[in-house]
Amino acid sequence: MNILTDIMLPQVEVLDSTMAYREAGDSAAPVALFLHGNPTSSYIWRNILPHVAPVAHCIAPDLIGFGQSGKPDIAYRFVDHARYLDAFLDAAGITSAFVVAQDWGTALAFHLAARRPGFVRGLAFMEFIRPMPTWNDFHPDQVEIFQKFRTPGVGEEMILQGNAFIEGVLPAAMARKLKEEEMAVYRAPFPTPESRVPTWRFPNELPIAGQPADVYGTLEEAHRALTQSIYPKLLFVGNPGALISPAFAESFAKRLTNCKVVHLSSGLHYLQEDHPDVIGANIKEWLVELGVTSARGAEGASLGLEK
Repeated sequence: MNILTDIMLPQVEVLDSTMAYREAGDSAAPVALFLHGNPTSSYIWRNILPHVAPVAHCIAPDLIGFGQSGKPDIAYRFVDHARYLDAFLDAAGITSAFVVAQDWGTALAFHLAARRPGFVRGLAFMEFIRPMPTWNDFHPDQVEIFQKFRTPGVGEEMILQGNAFIEGVLPAAMARKLKEEEMAVYRAPFPTPESRVPTWRFPNELPIAGQPADVYGTLEEAHRALTQSIYPKLLFVGNPGALISPAFAESFAKRLTNCKVVHLSSGLHYLQEDHPDVIGANIKEWLVELGVTSARGAEGASLGLEK
């Protein structure tokens, strides 16, 4: 890890490995749990946490195999991530939270809410994962490359050898250009082909056209639970978006109970990098409207954040 461009994060022992996390805010306040996706880490929330920390106890883990978390010898399937996240929550003593999620973090959040009723007190989410009946439901400009990612031999060459998610997908799926020091942080966990297995596995786990069958079924059930849930929801959508278009976001939100949509002025997939201030301010306002407060306020917003 390049300590010149990112802080060294605290670690917690989780199963046979360790998971790193960012923490900010009053530890006595309600928890806001931030879940990232592929191929990022808790670093993607770095400019959002300071907005939310004055009212909540912010916890943003690095998923297993990502960021500064360990890389145990596992398959890095969706079920593995759910297992390690559960163990992290148990180790951290988190029994309920307002969840903020993007990309695969949303799939983990939906699955968590379906399995543990009452855990999710509210959900803010963006660019979310959903079961797609056909490839026609996927972003048309990305179908060809993601089909290649899922082609045996081809996908491994592109992602494991070529580091395609870090060098290609990540910078292409945001409106602004990342600074070199920011790219250095995103590159740091994946210096070798072996270290990039987690970034290769996720596109192969996307629930498209019924495959993989177990992930598809799991997320179908998770989305059924989402539509039946009554906890408050806040959906951010980019313009034009990547997985989620503004039009799809509006129609999706209408099928949910208690869901507000926030339209961002631009953005593709990694909306946290393009609009951290707008996203952070809206999450804070949403939490305040829900009655979330911290006795310490801004004074507690120090631990685990960049200076």
